[in-house]
Parts: sequence; C-alpha cells; structure tokens
Amino acid sequence: MSHFSQIKTQIRNLESLQDALSDLGIDWKKGPREVRGYRGQTHSAEITIEQDNGYDVGFKWNGKEYELVADLQYWQQDLSVEGFLRQVTQRYAYHTVVKETVRAGFQVAEQQKNEDGSIRLVVQRWSA
Repeated sequence: MSHFSQIKTQIRNLESLQDALSDLGIDWKKGPREVRGYRGQTHSAEITIEQDNGYDVGFKWNGKEYELVADLQYWQQDLSVEGFLRQVTQRYAYHTVVKETVRAGFQVAEQQKNEDGSIRLVVQRWSA
C-alpha cells in the first residue's frame, strides 16, 4: 500500500513553479526524478525536493496541473504542508502575472509587499 499523498494545485507552468521554489530558497532538482517514500517506494516527478530524512517532496504533472507528491508522514519542511503550498502558490502566481504582463508589452513599475503578506503590483505600458 502506498503512503504517498497527491495534493492537487492550480500550478500549470513548470518554469514559474521553478522560479517560485528558487525565490523561497528551496533546493530543488529538475526531473524526471524519483521521489523517495516509505519502504523504498518511489514516484516519478518533474521536480524533486530532497529532505535530510531520506524522504522527498515532489511536483508531478497529472495531465492538467502539477500535484504535490510526498509521504506526508515524513514531511520535513519548515512550514506545514498548507503553509508550504500557500507560499509556493503565491510566488508562482507572482511569476505567472509578471511573465504574462511582460508578454503583453507591460513592465512592472512598482511592487509592494503588504503587511498581510499579499503583493501589490503596478504595471505600465508606454504607447506612441
């Protein structure tokens, strides 16, 4: 019986996910690689985060989005699973918005981190 949990996300862009993890100072490895779990069980994932305890956290493409894959019994991150996903999702959204605005010809004119942890972005586009 597998001990792996697969948690759905709204994350669909690998590059923005990689940027988000790097922003958070998370040491990740690009896959496909095996995520290690209970009793030597593994899951293939596009991103693997190795933990000191020998069990990994990963992000696996399910055909629609990247799911978090881990044996949660051996979770060893600084935050809870929910807190970890909240931070990753916020940084992912930030990178996705910035990339899309640049692609549409805008640039970030101002950015501010609010006390509640939210990020305020002001974008602008010059036209002739």
